[in-house]
Amino acid sequence: MKKLIALVAMTLCTVSTQAADVLKGDPAAGEQKAAMCAACHGADGNSMVAAFPKLAGLGEKYLLQQMQYIRDGVRPIAQMAGQVDNMSDQDLADIAAFYGAKSRGVEKADPAMIELGEKVYRAGVAERNVAACIACHGARGNGNSPAGFPALGGQHADYIAAQLKAYRQGYEDPAGRVTDGDIKIMRSNAFGLSDMEIEAVSAYVSGLN
Repeated sequence: MKKLIALVAMTLCTVSTQAADVLKGDPAAGEQKAAMCAACHGADGNSMVAAFPKLAGLGEKYLLQQMQYIRDGVRPIAQMAGQVDNMSDQDLADIAAFYGAKSRGVEKADPAMIELGEKVYRAGVAERNVAACIACHGARGNGNSPAGFPALGGQHADYIAAQLKAYRQGYEDPAGRVTDGDIKIMRSNAFGLSDMEIEAVSAYVSGLN
């Protein structure tokens, strides 16, 4: 069964999500354009508040895709209202290149959650068809930038948990997060996770580097 889950996970990871082709971003230009982002996400993309995700090293293709989703209303985020509405794809690509080149800090994982979190991350949950996170996001949480799979290591645990719950909701309810493509990679996996498993794997990932 574990071999089957690993095979399914690897198959899923070969399928690109609905991202536009990555433009050639200019990090220097992106630094100027990202000036207004620093208040929430930090000057170098390492936010200090768990409600705001770390953007540093998240992955250029993923960052561009998500900013396009936000701008175009596909992924509504109240805190981002109006922030990228008037930006072109090139503007967003420049910002993505700037943050994509930065190093992401690491959080201190909750030791009480590590054992369960590592199990979910590395092996998935076979009885509920949850694939191992490691297949797409890497052993150290560095993701797969060319494929558009984000780096998760060092991200705020509370933020990761919130996104997993949003994806879980999105499996059946379009009011949840649905920005993972037609084959519902994240929605399908999150749907099989309990609250405890979500909290545990989020805590584990926050300490990866």
